[in-house]
Amino acid sequence: MTYSTAGSWPTVTLDDVRGAQKMLAGIARVTAMEGSRHLSQLVGAPVHFKCENLQRTGSFKLRGAYVRIAGLIAEERAAGVVAASAGNHAQGVALASSLLGVRSTVFMPKGAPLPKVAATREYGAEVRLQGTVVDETLAAAEDYARETGAVFIHPFDHRDVIAGQGTVGLEILEQCPEVRTIVVGIGGGGLAAGIAVAVKALRPDVKVIGVQAAGAAAYPPSLAAGHPVAIDHPATMADGIKVGRPGDVPFKIVGDLVDEVRTVSEDALSSALLLCLERAKLVVEPAGASPVAALLAEPESVQGPVVAVLSGGNVDPLLMQRILRHGMAAAGRYLSLRLRLTDRPGALATLLGVLTVVDANVLDVGHVRTDPRLGLTEAEVELHLETKGPGHCTEVAEALREAGYTVML
Repeated sequence: MTYSTAGSWPTVTLDDVRGAQKMLAGIARVTAMEGSRHLSQLVGAPVHFKCENLQRTGSFKLRGAYVRIAGLIAEERAAGVVAASAGNHAQGVALASSLLGVRSTVFMPKGAPLPKVAATREYGAEVRLQGTVVDETLAAAEDYARETGAVFIHPFDHRDVIAGQGTVGLEILEQCPEVRTIVVGIGGGGLAAGIAVAVKALRPDVKVIGVQAAGAAAYPPSLAAGHPVAIDHPATMADGIKVGRPGDVPFKIVGDLVDEVRTVSEDALSSALLLCLERAKLVVEPAGASPVAALLAEPESVQGPVVAVLSGGNVDPLLMQRILRHGMAAAGRYLSLRLRLTDRPGALATLLGVLTVVDANVLDVGHVRTDPRLGLTEAEVELHLETKGPGHCTEVAEALREAGYTVML
């Protein structure tokens, strides 16, 4: 789905972003720009990845966190800082605080990926697990700030944070001056807002497209209402953009300067992550893969050259395993099915022989023999197969049916 936006000039300026860029010199990496031949062929124009997944701490979040904390006065630094995040902002705040010699406390959701929790601690922050979604964790961190006097470092709703994230936009224009479209994921909106400020000031002809996960898409109803609207129970594997309400400051900027906001499905996110891993050899988390998902869904709708911002690469290995399997299934390269056969010696070997003929790779086989739905001499077999695409899935199922098996997909 696509939602158009329009409006006036924002509250963060190009000078703010340029000042942030000077502040970040030697702190944040100027991340690489990598071409994608596969997406370029789909779009019909060059497509490049802006690899913020290779940034220090594994995401763009260090930029905004450092600029925000570096701008604190001495008394504020002495009080320490507090933040709330599912993981990427947490790590950015933890490292930025350590680099600046500031004490940091970070609240994270109880379900935050363990590698992100461990990394945040290793960067020097005290971690407290509270809440089940980012919005609940934000409230807990804000309460802590009021009780202790620590300075709350919001992940997206502050001018300094947005200015820091906007340095990604300046780098894109420097690395790919011919760019015509920039596609970037949106959670609270800080990264998209910052990029839009920088890019629209220097190249108003460049189209900026934001992407949200369909299950956590607060921007479409908010843009329709003209003000931030909270959605209940945001649900997506993309924890980096799982935000239930846009920030007030980025919302205004997104509404003014971002040309479109699109939504993508969980299947699309899985397929995009798989493409990044297989074709680009880049480890990207689901939130970071959202621009790729949007391009895969509507490749003909963008004008090239295109830059897709891979915002982060901090993905839980267990989640990665599930996503890859889901992505393979969505791409028609993984097939799960059940069928019944006579429970006698050699029956399984006969079944596997059929699969060998159609060149299906068996990953896993499970047997059920004691279900009351089964006949006395029957067994149910569950198969997990690696296939070569949707056409091959159909071929495998038809071959099994022709061999006399009742196939349940």
